[in-house]
Amino acid sequence: MNPSPDDASATAVPPPVSSAATLSAAAAAAASPGPGWDDLAHRLAGEYLKDRRSARRWTIFFRLVWLMVVVAIATALFQQRSVVSAPTGPHTALVEVRGPIAADTEASAEMLVGALRQAFEDAGAQGVVLRINSPGGSPVQSGIVYDEIVRLKALHKKKVIAVVEESAASGAYYIAAAADEIYADKASIVGSIGVLMDSFGFTGTMEKLGVERRLLTAGTNKAIGDPFSPLSEQHRAHLQGTIDQIHQQFIAVVRQGRGTRLKESPELFSGLFWNGEQAKALGLVDELGSLDYVAREVIKAEEIIDYTARENIAERLAKRFGASVGAGAVQALHGLSSWR
Repeated sequence: MNPSPDDASATAVPPPVSSAATLSAAAAAAASPGPGWDDLAHRLAGEYLKDRRSARRWTIFFRLVWLMVVVAIATALFQQRSVVSAPTGPHTALVEVRGPIAADTEASAEMLVGALRQAFEDAGAQGVVLRINSPGGSPVQSGIVYDEIVRLKALHKKKVIAVVEESAASGAYYIAAAADEIYADKASIVGSIGVLMDSFGFTGTMEKLGVERRLLTAGTNKAIGDPFSPLSEQHRAHLQGTIDQIHQQFIAVVRQGRGTRLKESPELFSGLFWNGEQAKALGLVDELGSLDYVAREVIKAEEIIDYTARENIAERLAKRFGASVGAGAVQALHGLSSWR
């Protein structure tokens, strides 16, 4: 029998699908992401690689910066330690005494003695000028420089002139006394031939605040000068005797250096200071004049060559940031060796 059209339509209807089959199809679709998921994955991977490249560029940049710092410091140190530019003929050798005189400054005995030796040993130097701009400082450092000037003068038979600009006080005048002559400006500050030892006493303040000082010592006088303990008469006498003796050493040096030129008076070694004109009247300086005047008229060599040893910027940076610079240098060098 041939089927009728109605029968054909009935046979074309798909059989009903179970709910279990529907769930299986949805799970399969989720497990196989479409083109949108692929684009998202590509974008994420691209952003990650971009961030990694940026981080690496910054790492390389900072390593290069460290390397340049190290190279700059090394170059500056080499240039600073190089010999003073060779003079072409007779000249006046200049050594500056500038700032506080102490073991860790540019006016330390180490720095000054090295410069002085180089100046005296140069055959072209017709004389040595100490240009002084210093309020003084350590009697030990000043004494070392004084003794070395006396020794070098006797060894090389060269004249030494001290030229005071702003000030030559206390330890700075101690050094100036070693010169054959001392020149100053009429308004320069000169003198202060004395010794001081300063401290503070907080014992009364601590009592008012109810603070107890707990100090243990091995040695009866180990805590002498401790600002949180009372100063006994015995300790005061000992400290006063110590600075009095250093004062007498200072006076002896000035008398030895200046000789009969001094116009001694009770105030001369009292720690007072004077201007250049007053100092000349007292015999503390010989004449009024500047560096150029001394080079031209006294040393008779107008060309001035500076032998001063100066701590340069690189050295100051090396001292201040030494640990970090060293660590950065090692890291930079390590980084350079591991670049790809």
